[in-house]
Amino acid sequence: MLVDKVPFRALTIAGSDSGGGAGIQADLKTFQAVGCYGMSVITALTAQNTQTVKSIFPVSTDFIVDQLDAVLEDIGVDSVKIGMLFSAAIIEAVADRLGKLANAKIVVDPVMVAKGGSRLLQPDATHSLKKVLLPLASIVTPNIPEAEILTGSKIANAVDMERAADQLLEHCQGVVVKGGHLNTESSSDFFANRLGLRKWLHYPRVRTANTHGTGCTYSAAIAGYSAQGLAWDEAVAQARAYLQSAIVAGQSMRIGHGHGPVHHHWRFEF
Repeated sequence: MLVDKVPFRALTIAGSDSGGGAGIQADLKTFQAVGCYGMSVITALTAQNTQTVKSIFPVSTDFIVDQLDAVLEDIGVDSVKIGMLFSAAIIEAVADRLGKLANAKIVVDPVMVAKGGSRLLQPDATHSLKKVLLPLASIVTPNIPEAEILTGSKIANAVDMERAADQLLEHCQGVVVKGGHLNTESSSDFFANRLGLRKWLHYPRVRTANTHGTGCTYSAAIAGYSAQGLAWDEAVAQARAYLQSAIVAGQSMRIGHGHGPVHHHWRFEF
């Protein structure tokens, strides 16, 4: 006799990366890799590859809301990952809908600037991000430049990372400050939340150019593991381990001529 099985459901609200290494594409690959059924709400279309972002076409807020309502009304979600939102209007529309979800697990990756330097969040949208979206977040995952923008403080070492995390906890329930941009021998991230949990995650730095989409992948993996019921500190730890393996496996891939992607399905061969 067949028994109905309800899979773990993870939703990404983010931009599309035509090169396949970041954004919606990376999130959906990650959800599947960590054992979730992935769904998407596309906030912007980007024409990009491993070298550059050629152009960005934002989706209308009405259509973003339609996508979100379509998923929530029929399928439902166990966790939500939020990436590129581009504008204040989009941020406010998404926050309005997600604010009505009860006990939502929400991971916010505050995507602001692409690896090549292109802005993925309009300058005037940072205030909306902090005011209306971060308070809904179960966990926020800024890299060093993003944490500096959000806190207004320079981050040069581990002490600064912990201080930035404490500042961000004034706005959200939990935070992972990612230390990959620091010039240190290891790549270290700091996790903290309002329940008093504080934890460092240290991994060897991998010498590779294939790091496109690491932030998207990391936050999507956190959302995917949290959808399965893991506590936030464990979801972060499992996600970071998954990302490390994806970076290591991605060293040997040759996709494009710039910053290639990580290997999301490193457990399998193409």
